[in-house]
Amino acid sequence: MTKQLQKLELTWIGKGIEPKIEPRIFIEDTAKSYGQDVTENMLIQGDNLLALKALEQNFTEKIKCIYIDPPYNTGNAFEHYDDGIEHSLWLSLMKPRLEILKNLLRNDGSIWISIDDDESHYLKVMCDEVFGRQNFVSNVIWEKKFSPQNDAKWLSDSHDHILVYAKKKEIWRPYLLPRTEAMDGRYKNLDNDRRGLWTSSDLTVKTYAAANDYPITLPSKRIVYPTKPRCWSVNENKFHELVVDKRIWFGENGDNMPRLKRFLSEVQEGSVSKTIWNRTEVGDNQEAKKEVKVFNEASVFGTPKPERLIEKILFLATRENDIVLDSFLGSGTTAAVTHKMNRRWIGIELGEHASTHCLPRLKKIIEGEDNGGITDEVSWKGGGGFKFYTLAPSLIQKDKYGSEIINPSYNPNMLAAAMAKQEGFRYDPHESSYWKQGFSSDKDFIFTTTQFITVQILDKLAEELKPGESLLVCCKSFAKGCIHRHNNITIKKIPQMLLGRCEFGKDDYSLNIVNLPHEEEKDIEVESVEISEQIKSSKSKKKKNGDDNQPSLFS
Repeated sequence: MTKQLQKLELTWIGKGIEPKIEPRIFIEDTAKSYGQDVTENMLIQGDNLLALKALEQNFTEKIKCIYIDPPYNTGNAFEHYDDGIEHSLWLSLMKPRLEILKNLLRNDGSIWISIDDDESHYLKVMCDEVFGRQNFVSNVIWEKKFSPQNDAKWLSDSHDHILVYAKKKEIWRPYLLPRTEAMDGRYKNLDNDRRGLWTSSDLTVKTYAAANDYPITLPSKRIVYPTKPRCWSVNENKFHELVVDKRIWFGENGDNMPRLKRFLSEVQEGSVSKTIWNRTEVGDNQEAKKEVKVFNEASVFGTPKPERLIEKILFLATRENDIVLDSFLGSGTTAAVTHKMNRRWIGIELGEHASTHCLPRLKKIIEGEDNGGITDEVSWKGGGGFKFYTLAPSLIQKDKYGSEIINPSYNPNMLAAAMAKQEGFRYDPHESSYWKQGFSSDKDFIFTTTQFITVQILDKLAEELKPGESLLVCCKSFAKGCIHRHNNITIKKIPQMLLGRCEFGKDDYSLNIVNLPHEEEKDIEVESVEISEQIKSSKSKKKKNGDDNQPSLFS
């Protein structure tokens, strides 16, 4: 029997076991929100997979640029386990996050992912599957350190990768980088041309064309030919037109090989980025640590990125007022740079890092008290604000008898917002119609209540509905006569209507250490490993090479 051919793809243990993520609501912590009240900037503390799911409804196709610096891998947490399991867990954790991130991107948006050699090649193939190989833009090489690592066993790594994908490469284009003084310094005006500063370029090309191989008589009367096997870049008639227009430079004495004059006034307003980014241009690890040490000297974040690195990414990928997302916010660098560059931002970070590292840093930026990083370069003086959010607890929990119930911590407004999100409605309570708590279109509404719905209550709601409008009623219980009583009203029970949809009560999708198969236990069934309860590793654990400590987990 001929084996059926499969598509080219990366496979791993646990692929296809997709988590059923609960769409949570956000709760603002007003004590930690800071600066201007009217702001769209969001600092979110919580598991980043849950947070991304919570963002999905309102921010699908709204994000212009995503930058993430995920844990590169789990270092020596996996020292005694099979290497295949290690990579499988890492890939299983990354894939659902990347899939939601793709949904959040605008069609003209891009994602930039920092990664090192441990997982870059696996990640590249997986990203080809998630984003489409045709949308791969480039692999940027960032020189992260200068000094060689003398205790390296093999080669001293001095770079990281930044994988770049567009949502739709056919329409996405990077913006030009601002021109530097060094670039403009190459332009002179040696012949006092009225068109201003210019520089000259070679008039020959490698691609040979017989029509462009002809003699040129210099002003000094010397006759020259293009160097073999090259030819001139223009034909003879065009060359004479350029001479008449004074766009050919023969040198001060008129005896040099002809060169084409290019005027500063005619060049594009910026420069195209190369794919190798030197530390002198965008900073390195040492520079980044100096920047973050100012905000928390007692607990310096392990692997921050320099502000100049993020600045270059944002120059290439965004313009003012675009939304930038970082779901592995770490020390807050992405939010800090985005804020200084007058873009909107959303940052997600697990645990206390959001409060101990990100929060004080962003407060100082708003107050104009951050003098480091790109502050002087962009003339940042302070201003703006952000809202601080946490994730609501799971909507459904089990009581002491094991029955699923609505979480008692939910007040009526929280419950209404959560049910709207569960059912795909936008939560937006109407000013006068109490039952219009959310909408999915201008004629479709949702109403959530904990009261018992009688036939009389349902009839009253039906009377208030306008022609063409529909209503979904979610309640704890209702009279039998309510079912199918009105064609434009659907009534459902909570929590029964929600059961089985997602993993209620699961608050942690990070990497947790559990009983994984030891590499010496050959007969263990790998399939029995729960992918959703995996290895917890801090970005603060050192890699085997002793280089970078990747802080934070997959949350």
